[in-house]
Amino acid sequence: MPNRRRFRRIKMPPVMEGFKPFGIPMRDLESVDLLYEEYEALRLADYENLTQEEAAKKMNISRPTFTRLYDKARKSIAKAFVEGKAIIIHGGTYIIDEFWYRCEDCHETMISIEPVTRCQKCNSDNIIQLNIKPDDEYKR
Repeated sequence: MPNRRRFRRIKMPPVMEGFKPFGIPMRDLESVDLLYEEYEALRLADYENLTQEEAAKKMNISRPTFTRLYDKARKSIAKAFVEGKAIIIHGGTYIIDEFWYRCEDCHETMISIEPVTRCQKCNSDNIIQLNIKPDDEYKR
């Protein structure tokens, strides 16, 4: 019997919702999904230059699980580049310690320990929550 799926710890949300090829309207594009934990694996390994062992510890997962996430993320991005597809970053099996928000007016990404109702940059109340708190996840 396989082990219970462990939540992957993510420290930072992406500053964007995804990428698209330059010069092609989004309505004309197919997309590739990149999960939050796959984004985090790329961020830790390639941006922060951590070893897979160090990155796995930060995400609270095993090194082989990290390798699978990292490999899937690289293949998804390669597919998008080669086939001219958009990359949409969302979803996954993750846990966080903060609230993540994005302002729909100025597109600022905010991280807060407490819930907020207004954008810290433009003071707009047009914000969306990108995640749920860990306690809320376990109640589902």
